[in-house]
Amino acid sequence: MNDPILPLPGLSPAGGKAVVVKFDGGLLSSDGGVLALREVERRLRVADRLAACMIDPRAPDQITHSLADIIRFRLLMIAAGYEDGNDASRLRGDPAFKIAMDLTPSERELCSQSTISRLENLPDVRALLRMGRAMVDLYCASFREVPKRITLDIDDTFDAVHGGQQLRLFNAHYDEYGFQPIMVFDGAGRFVTAVLRPAKRPSGKEARAFLRRLLRAIRANWPRTEILLRADSHYCSPEVLDWCRANGLDYILGVAPTPTLRRRVEVLEAGTKARFEAAPRDGKIRRFKEFLDGAQSWSRVERIIARVEVGAEGPDTRFVVTNLSKRNPRALYEDVYCRRGQAENHIKSLKTHLASDRTSCTEATANQLRLFLHAGAYWLMWGLRASMPKRSMWRVAQFDTLRLRLVKIAARVVEMKTMIRVHLPTSCLGQEVLRFALARIPRLVT
Repeated sequence: MNDPILPLPGLSPAGGKAVVVKFDGGLLSSDGGVLALREVERRLRVADRLAACMIDPRAPDQITHSLADIIRFRLLMIAAGYEDGNDASRLRGDPAFKIAMDLTPSERELCSQSTISRLENLPDVRALLRMGRAMVDLYCASFREVPKRITLDIDDTFDAVHGGQQLRLFNAHYDEYGFQPIMVFDGAGRFVTAVLRPAKRPSGKEARAFLRRLLRAIRANWPRTEILLRADSHYCSPEVLDWCRANGLDYILGVAPTPTLRRRVEVLEAGTKARFEAAPRDGKIRRFKEFLDGAQSWSRVERIIARVEVGAEGPDTRFVVTNLSKRNPRALYEDVYCRRGQAENHIKSLKTHLASDRTSCTEATANQLRLFLHAGAYWLMWGLRASMPKRSMWRVAQFDTLRLRLVKIAARVVEMKTMIRVHLPTSCLGQEVLRFALARIPRLVT
């Protein structure tokens, strides 16, 4: 029984007095910080960009919630931690979310879960392609001026599914069915694009086709910007190498070890192992070697950098291929290639903190839209974090920390004739940084 008049049971007395707790507070919200996310969305216009890619089949005179409003509500929900569309049934009357949607607390309720579900099943493949282009345009618009050079980190991640979704595939490594979407971020953590696909390693032709569409969208905004492609061995194929070289892209890619490459570093591995065994207390020893070599399927030899590391667990050898002209192999590996590991943290933010793996729709097009919606929520949280003081812990805080400290704030809403008052807790820990961020949000580049 869910009766707001009944008090919560099982609460202990305090100071000899009974504690009576009821859900009868009226216009209260537990998400007062969603008003800050509203300002970020107004600057970035994520909802408007995505809505412009779809055709609304509804009769114009019978529309209550526009496509942009539905998308905006969904983005705010995901950013605030409500990744389940069913939560809209409760949140549609939340006063903070109403204000974030440019409504007063006394006006109509926001869209319901069924309306959100109809939106998710609305776009076709062409609309989703336009959305992918819109996400790239949003990325390019986030720069104050055209950059001379950008780094694109490309990676794929496993997304387990438990139903009969289209495109699902059994992956023997993870021992379950799922998707393996490709995600692209830049070196600063900005989201670029993502595509839903079956749970298998992308082939060279598939990766080349994806990169061709991505480059075309970026070049439409920045025709002269230099691009460095950074990825693991999944994307080191002859098709990708030849395509990058033909289109003037720099690249540094991981290479899967082969017997031929192993023979190239046998002497270095033996010498490194001997050094470690002579002084094991000094810790791991890392050495580098570079040479020209190529697989039989490659059209030409490439510059290969080998990193040999020996520790208590034994030797560990990695290979990367690059066309960069920088001479120092150690600097290329440690300062350039290894930084692609930061992309794993960005994927973690998208999957763990924003639940982008909620791809439970039957239709593949609906799950692709969900991926874009969660990416839009990523942009809201990224914009909020980018508005923080540069040398503060907030500038590098995880999204769940930002949500807990700055979004999940209790709020009492009082609607008056000429204004809406929102009362936040006096003991709120994020007062100063929230003031600072709200003053900086209007400076976000859009």
